[in-house]
Amino acid sequence: MSDIRHSLLRRDALSAAKEVLYHLDIYFSSQLQSAPLPIVDKGPVELLEEFVFQVPKERGAQPKRLNSLQELQLLEIMCSYFQEQSKDSVRQIIFSSLFSPQGNKADDSRMSLLGKLVSMAVAVCRIPVLECAASWLQRTPVIYCVRLARALVDDYCCLVPGSVQTLKQIFSASPRFCCQFITSVTALYDLSSDDLIPPLDLLEMIVSWIFEDPRLILITFLNTPIAANLPIGFLELTPLIGLIRWCVKAPLAYKRKKPCLSNGHIGHKVTKDSGTGTDRDSNLLYSKLHLSVLQVLMTLQLHLTEKNLYGRLGLILFDHMVPIVEEINRLADELNPLNASQEIELALDRLAQALQVAMASGALLCTRDDLRTLCSRLPHNNLSDSLQPWRTDTRSAPGDALQRAMRPAPVGSGTHAGPSILSPSSPPPPRGGPGRPPQL
Repeated sequence: MSDIRHSLLRRDALSAAKEVLYHLDIYFSSQLQSAPLPIVDKGPVELLEEFVFQVPKERGAQPKRLNSLQELQLLEIMCSYFQEQSKDSVRQIIFSSLFSPQGNKADDSRMSLLGKLVSMAVAVCRIPVLECAASWLQRTPVIYCVRLARALVDDYCCLVPGSVQTLKQIFSASPRFCCQFITSVTALYDLSSDDLIPPLDLLEMIVSWIFEDPRLILITFLNTPIAANLPIGFLELTPLIGLIRWCVKAPLAYKRKKPCLSNGHIGHKVTKDSGTGTDRDSNLLYSKLHLSVLQVLMTLQLHLTEKNLYGRLGLILFDHMVPIVEEINRLADELNPLNASQEIELALDRLAQALQVAMASGALLCTRDDLRTLCSRLPHNNLSDSLQPWRTDTRSAPGDALQRAMRPAPVGSGTHAGPSILSPSSPPPPRGGPGRPPQL
């Protein structure tokens, strides 16, 4: 590697970057012939840091800065390389060498360039780059994944109105990237504050993807060899837990955004964008999303059985449901319960439905005692009136109704112990009065 470095030092920044990719392509192609998964050692990574990310090797030396035109040319060089390299194994190892975080001062430059490269790949539909990015998201700690997700959301959902249509079109080009992107943005936007509510354009795009093909969110799970114990600190195999969090917390999180007057009325009206031909009302979007999530959950028993993971792998971890319940309590406390009773009940309806179907399909593994403890933390709710009319004590203790609702029923059976689960063909029920079917 030292000989290569000396030859690169005599070149300008762009030709050196192009040349280092050429040399590493030859190097890793040779390595792959003798080992299916060659170890990326320190030498290639240092070359990339010095000649692609412009991080000097000598201590105290000032880092070089590419101007905007040079950076654009560098991105074009990289896009062209990944597009022209026909061997996926070589592409993947070069991409990993370039962008796997190393825990050093080059990581900021690495992440910045990665965001711009993937953004360009979306704009010009460079599928090899998107596929490499999907693999990167799968094997990289979540703290870096959400940085990439934020860069793409900023570029396509915030900076230029209407540019989300470009991002939306990659659904058919790289479904695997779309699946990982959804998982990343649900980790980024957890609705814990108004700033962490997903932008409406992003929400609408994700709902349209999933509503068109609910199996999209299972692509990583269905196409990945899986061990029963998953690594901690990385993205989930599916975005299911993040999507459940969105659907359950949304009624309360959006209620929090609306300033209330002293008489309990909303201080401003929620409007719809009537110019797009698509109903952009967030309530309808979350309702459609919740229905799609339930549909996916109902298919998981078959998929888990096929992978010999039924009863062994919980795609939805019980430990991840506990914070959702705590967040519901926190949001309910922030809001005046008298002004948010409908929103609280809708959140609990969705939670009950998701828990019941997840348990019945084997996606959520927990004991009755675990569930009873979880339900005891829930705020007061009125589901008991419709779920257990024989109850003589009309005072509903926190979580009582949901505790009764969570008795698992076989997937596909005609009866459920808890809130009614809509069939895939059923539209969301209208909001009703007391005793109504749980609303999606």
